Amino acid sequence: MASSTISSFSPTSSFLKPRRAPLFPAQSLHLSRPRSIHSIAGDVSADLSTSAAAAAGRIAKPVEKDPIGLWHRYVDWLYQHKDLGLYLDVSRVGFTEEFLERMEPRLQSALAAMEDLEKGAIANPDEGRMVGHYWLRNPKLAPSSFLTVQIEQTLDAVCKFADEIVGAKIKPPSSPAGRFTQMLSVGIGGSALGPQFVAEALAPDNPPLKVRFIDNTDPAGIDHQIAQLGTELASTLVIVISKSGGTPETRNGLLEVQKAFREAGLDFSKQGVAITQENSLLDNTARIEGWLARFPMFDWVGGRTSVMSAVGLLPAALQAWELTLERCLLVLH
Repeated sequence: MASSTISSFSPTSSFLKPRRAPLFPAQSLHLSRPRSIHSIAGDVSADLSTSAAAAAGRIAKPVEKDPIGLWHRYVDWLYQHKDLGLYLDVSRVGFTEEFLERMEPRLQSALAAMEDLEKGAIANPDEGRMVGHYWLRNPKLAPSSFLTVQIEQTLDAVCKFADEIVGAKIKPPSSPAGRFTQMLSVGIGGSALGPQFVAEALAPDNPPLKVRFIDNTDPAGIDHQIAQLGTELASTLVIVISKSGGTPETRNGLLEVQKAFREAGLDFSKQGVAITQENSLLDNTARIEGWLARFPMFDWVGGRTSVMSAVGLLPAALQAWELTLERCLLVLH
């Protein structure tokens, strides 16, 4: 399945292919104008070409309000991508062609900057970080083979671990069920929103592991989630997610869960999983205590854009065990 990046989108070509032409060619600033219903329902042209003379002769006019004029504007600005089955209609946005003329240099600058980001330019000069969450959807887009290998190895590890958990090759040591039945995700902000989205959008009605979330520091809320697990705490896989590894809210949630394990006479390390940056406080804690597994978060992926990393893919795989390596790759794309 094809993959796209932001700078790939251009009305002059399929936005699943690398951008070959500027968003607005110098000689034109508007779509060619098919005038038939067939053009709209069928193949709406993405050609932006028109004569330079016509462009030069345009006179500024107010945004169209006449119904017939609005219809023609709809025809002019409707874009269709056949492969995706996507229609994009911006005709009711209150822009004029003169506005597009003025904005064209800025659009070109933005697209050029985005292309630089995709190639690995530093986007956060204070911390010297790249921005590359889109590489997770297609590792071959990463600017170095090292990063490509990192992404692919993490994906392999996520899928293998999930298969072994759901298939009961990895078992909780003290559960009569003989397998993991519950998943407790401990994280906040982007580290919680991704797994929550996965649970709502991708999980089947009866997943192999039911999921609960501790995503704030409310003591009553934390106690409620732990109490709801009851005796199934012994068969609960706890996934602790923190990019920095030192987020206070996440650490507070972890400490409360570990306390509950101790009070139940359970060994947390045999049921704990960490998703964090390498050598963070959380990573080192999980390594020293011998947690069940550790998965990396990369410094070039922000928490709120991390759903295609282990942050989102591990819960997805654990809730729908059919997410084998092949299916994980489909999710990535």
